Amino acid sequence: MIKKAIYPGSFDPLTLGHMDIIERSSKIVNELVVGVLNNSAKNSLFSIEERVNMIKEMTSSLPNVTVGSFDGLLVDYMEEIGANIIIRGLRAVTDFEYELQIAQTNHVESPQVETIFLTTSLQYSYLSSTIVKEFASHGGDISKFVPASMVDRIYMKYKK
Repeated sequence: MIKKAIYPGSFDPLTLGHMDIIERSSKIVNELVVGVLNNSAKNSLFSIEERVNMIKEMTSSLPNVTVGSFDGLLVDYMEEIGANIIIRGLRAVTDFEYELQIAQTNHVESPQVETIFLTTSLQYSYLSSTIVKEFASHGGDISKFVPASMVDRIYMKYKK
């Protein structure tokens, strides 16, 4: 059985924590789709196209990883692409409570959908896109938070 999974998120911006989950989960499944959520309610730093292109660039060395974007319900997008596994990263117990509720809701909506939780590697357990944006907006050093090729792109967003 081919296992096709999706790792959904806004990835605004992609962090080293996200990359860790992508790399680790790509070793568990046959195919991994990084699904970039187009959430019009959020005021994103990067456009959906920029985020998709940056993730494609960062994952180009992973042959079983593709990148797509979606809006609406995750389970509907999963049906569209033929995926039945959701990958989610957990940083803390507080993440688990929220993610469990979402996983159970998705399973009720689509019983064939399963969620796999990966705990974040210890060195990234504090990291979030929000923290990256906060540091970057004040000129802080974000080089330990995001892939090297993303650093200047993020700073440029705050210079406009």
